[in-house]
Amino acid sequence: MSDNSKKPATGILFALGGGVVLSVNDLAIKALSGTYALHQVILLRAFVGMAIVLAVIWISGGGFRQLLTKRPLDHLFRVSIVMVSNVTYFVGLSLMPLADAVATAFVAPLFVTLMSAVILREQVGPRRWAAVGVGMLGVVVMTRPGAGVIQPAAILVLISAFCYASSHMMTRRMRLTESAMTLNFFVQCGFIVISLGFGFVAGDGSLAQAPGSTWEFLFRPWHTPPIGDWWAFIATGVAVGVGGLMMSQAYRTTEAALIAPFEYIGMPMAIFWGALVFGTLPDSTAWVGIALICGAGLYTLWRETVRKKKDLDVAAPSGDL
Repeated sequence: MSDNSKKPATGILFALGGGVVLSVNDLAIKALSGTYALHQVILLRAFVGMAIVLAVIWISGGGFRQLLTKRPLDHLFRVSIVMVSNVTYFVGLSLMPLADAVATAFVAPLFVTLMSAVILREQVGPRRWAAVGVGMLGVVVMTRPGAGVIQPAAILVLISAFCYASSHMMTRRMRLTESAMTLNFFVQCGFIVISLGFGFVAGDGSLAQAPGSTWEFLFRPWHTPPIGDWWAFIATGVAVGVGGLMMSQAYRTTEAALIAPFEYIGMPMAIFWGALVFGTLPDSTAWVGIALICGAGLYTLWRETVRKKKDLDVAAPSGDL
């Protein structure tokens, strides 16, 4: 077993902190989705996020040398996946209640666990598989098939979840040669380039959609934000810059199957922001789904604690639960 799998606490803390910080991004995007074009929001967010990444690189011991890479095509592929994940998720988020969108997106950590076993060949024991099953049941309850929730918006969020999980698989594959700062830097570069390109094509509103349509958020014309809205642009940039670094570091240093359940911290954060900012609370059905999802994550945490204790006495294989 590697040192990182013997001592997963650091990776878990990075995942929890990243999940909390990234929840602010969802809040800010939701607040901006009624007025601005998505590509304008992503561009301004990327400038703020890039400033944070460059500041961290500047003060870190590795300096800008760590941005050198021998894997440009891997970065291009990963950036493309992340971009698709962001666009589909935020378009879906603009059309759904915050808690519903976040709950639907929690298919992603379950995808991560599945992919980590199938693609990365990481060992996932039967009890962690059971936790994945319970978490999946919770997501099904939250999406309420047949109750009008499974609609184009929810399908977009599911597509986003798959792309999000795939990006973490790429992170795991690239972790030995690429730092968290490098991974985040190239993602911000991709956001800036693609958003600028999209702005040149659609920023004048020539492709604008009818109000209330699925793609309205994506194709609105650009306009200058008033001072009162800048808090949301800054918040989403800071959240992505800091949260992205924390989550990348979590997946670089710790088994993906272990890290994934701790992203469930985003669920209670979505409930909190929804109630505080938008005045919405989950109904009774949603609470059942939330309990299943969070319960699965907490059970996985308890099983990892038990496994770590056993590892101190008996050299058990990693993931042998």
